[in-house]
Amino acid sequence: MDRYRNRSLGWVFVSRMIGIICFLIVVVLANILTYYVANPVYHSGVNFINGNFWLLVLIAVILLAADLFGAFPFPLNLPSPIIKAIGSVFCIAFILRVFQWVDTVTAMNLYPAFWFVSFLVVPLVFLIVLATGYFEIMRRLWRQPNLDGDIGINVVQQESFEDSEHLLSDVKSWEEIGAEFRMMLYDIIHRFREEIKNGR
Repeated sequence: MDRYRNRSLGWVFVSRMIGIICFLIVVVLANILTYYVANPVYHSGVNFINGNFWLLVLIAVILLAADLFGAFPFPLNLPSPIIKAIGSVFCIAFILRVFQWVDTVTAMNLYPAFWFVSFLVVPLVFLIVLATGYFEIMRRLWRQPNLDGDIGINVVQQESFEDSEHLLSDVKSWEEIGAEFRMMLYDIIHRFREEIKNGR
């Protein structure tokens, strides 16, 4: 998630949409080439892509939503790990279908083994992606300048005028909410440390 920290929401949306459009172009070109390529394996692969087209689109949309939420400041980025974890489950479902297609082409027997393993892999991957996402969010919160130092926090308040309140954007207000949450979190942890030190 750190890679979206200095990138705008528009940049993330445009870059992901370019990837989706490129995928659609590749699918269209692959279907056009079926009229010129007589290889049965190629035709089988194109039919496989066509049969799983909407699944791939769904995966792309889910990951796009996760990246968009990840580009927001805290706390609006909290849904990002959950959405990304859901997208990882759909990715595993697509990978299982790939193994099933490979079995039909190569007459191998890979799909049943991976099918049984998927019952363990799916929840494990979901939890790993979810935990990693929230760990990244917490790490970004701890790296904020307001949390540096073990002694205290110097809060500088600026005088606000009625005219300037109309110029504040929604993003700014959410950033202030995130800053207050970080200060509250730091205060709780700091008090907890002080109680441990006093207990000693």
